[in-house]
Amino acid sequence: MSKINIKSTINSFSTLGTQLTQPDAQLMAIINDEQYHNAWFTPESVLQAVTAIGKMLNEADLQTWLTRYKLDGATRDKKVGLILAGNIPLVGFHDVLCVLASGNQALIKASSQDARLIKAVLQKLITIDDSFADKFSFVERLADFDAIIATGSNNSSRYFDYYFGKVPNIIRKNRNSVAMLTGDETTEELSALGHDIFDYYGLGCRNVSKLLVPKDYNFNFFFESIEHYKTIIHHHKYNNNYDYNKSIYLVNSVKHLDNGFLMVTEYERLASPLSVVYFSYYDDLASAQKTLQDQSENIQCIVSNKSINVPNQVVPFGQSQQPALWDYADGIDTMEFLANL
Repeated sequence: MSKINIKSTINSFSTLGTQLTQPDAQLMAIINDEQYHNAWFTPESVLQAVTAIGKMLNEADLQTWLTRYKLDGATRDKKVGLILAGNIPLVGFHDVLCVLASGNQALIKASSQDARLIKAVLQKLITIDDSFADKFSFVERLADFDAIIATGSNNSSRYFDYYFGKVPNIIRKNRNSVAMLTGDETTEELSALGHDIFDYYGLGCRNVSKLLVPKDYNFNFFFESIEHYKTIIHHHKYNNNYDYNKSIYLVNSVKHLDNGFLMVTEYERLASPLSVVYFSYYDDLASAQKTLQDQSENIQCIVSNKSINVPNQVVPFGQSQQPALWDYADGIDTMEFLANL
């Protein structure tokens, strides 16, 4: 059991960050091959995820983040089981990072959808600093753990509660992200919103699946501003979802707007099917804010250019898929949890 050296930890992960922002030939080969294991993981999407994590692991942010916690010189060696999601590339990396940076051991149950990339990234970390070699392991079945961090659906969370409820845990359920529009947005802001909707094909919990719009909102300007994302329809799985949902709306005479690659329809739920974004009208900003407050436990982040008094993270247009180190999933401070085991 060794003492945590914050300076060494920062150096190791910042070096990893540099390598991820400039992938070498070996990593690029893995990035390009992911599409053959998971059709959603196109080279463009995987490269975006890898470089986003690389930028996140910059020395300044690591310093700001890790010095918030009483880690330096501490001795900590708990075994933390991690059940990772696999909806977008490297989605579970932050949990692994938190366990390793806190001095604990990670028992990683990777998703079959995203098992190769996380292993490749951690192998790079070992090459940088071999002291991490015995700090993590990949397992098919979790056993002999002191704590659990599990990410899944509302349905799987019930099983997680049953099996892991007797140990310290963070169990995450379904969440979705929302954009609040006022009608005063610029072309540039709505274009950036396209990233919040379409990055990773809309598969992430930080992807916008619901819009709050003022009464009589005109969607024409919105559609014009996101027109350059139209090539998304060429992805066969996205196109299949679009065709399926469009046929359902047409057969059932569901009122909707359609620009050829995205449909919007009025519906109160937050979670929309792929290729569809739901919207709801609001009377004024106060009522919109109350709606967001009432739904806060189901919202991951909110995209808006307005200051909103809500417990959720509010991000500018285009920034939902670029979280900082301290932007924790579900607003639960993972490092605080781990530091107090």
